[in-house]
Amino acid sequence: MTKDQPAPPILAQPHRRYNALTDEWLLVSAERTNRPWLGRVEAPPAAETPTYDPSCYLCPGNKRVNGAQNPKYDSTFVFTNDFAALRPDAPDATISEGLVQAKSERGTCQVLCFSPRHDLSLSRMGADQARTVVDLWATQTALLGERFEWVQVFENRGTAMGASNPHPHGQIWAGDALPREAVREDATQRRHFDSTGHKLLLDYAAQELGGPRELASDDDWLILVPFWAAWPFETLVIPRRSASRLPDLDDRQRDSLADQLVGLLRGYDGLFQEPFPYSMGWHQAPFDGVDRPYWQLHAHFYPPLLHATVRKFMVGYELLSEPQRDITAEAAAARLRSAILAAKP
Repeated sequence: MTKDQPAPPILAQPHRRYNALTDEWLLVSAERTNRPWLGRVEAPPAAETPTYDPSCYLCPGNKRVNGAQNPKYDSTFVFTNDFAALRPDAPDATISEGLVQAKSERGTCQVLCFSPRHDLSLSRMGADQARTVVDLWATQTALLGERFEWVQVFENRGTAMGASNPHPHGQIWAGDALPREAVREDATQRRHFDSTGHKLLLDYAAQELGGPRELASDDDWLILVPFWAAWPFETLVIPRRSASRLPDLDDRQRDSLADQLVGLLRGYDGLFQEPFPYSMGWHQAPFDGVDRPYWQLHAHFYPPLLHATVRKFMVGYELLSEPQRDITAEAAAARLRSAILAAKP
């Protein structure tokens, strides 16, 4: 189906869609957004953010809660999270009592400051500045991959997605075990490769290119609202050439990625004319020494807002049965595509 073709009638009715990447189904209730809303209303973000905040724990030269002092950095800055969820010195221990199972997990958590400027989010950066963040993701991935099996690069933006500090930053959690989403995506990509000899996400990208869910593309990257998106304006970022991990990306791919990410994020901000909250993260092949020719690098963006002041909650049916979304992926893509075009300089 191309951008100009009418959608099949089934997509205008309640229906279920298959997520080929996680082997799950979700319910789509088209145009349910017309229902009246008397629930929680999200407060708009602060209108102005200073370039430097003396009370910010991440700004250059400032002291953090534990008393450590940040250097007066002028580009990016990385440090071990002062309240890390994982520790590299965790002792080996297990519990195995019938259905009660537990084992210790060794790892580390890093904080990645994207810029010394308190107000310079990725969406406000130029492509050259965003490229430094792409390089930081790749460099830290390679370093942590020497010690840990799973390296999770991610960013939470905005209080709606739990960001505890507005300074532009992301995180990397690295650990010894494959988490749930990695296990699911490993299994589906392996199964597709075994049956076709192709990478699942490269086949999916080829199928979606030029279609109604595409948001932007060039010779190196495809950005789209996936057919199986659960969050209202969810997006998927896929390299169009084979790449298993961030360090695999060459200079051209990194330059292109920086440019495409800035375009996507400016489109997000333009959608409701305010800084758009989201959780995003990169999924890349594990560093466990196992050959995985089927793994394709990709990034997920999960924004919660359905309207400017109304967020999507995964509750009730979503928690107890399966994910459900209120607008089709095609309708969301059309709106987001227009916002991306309008935000171009």
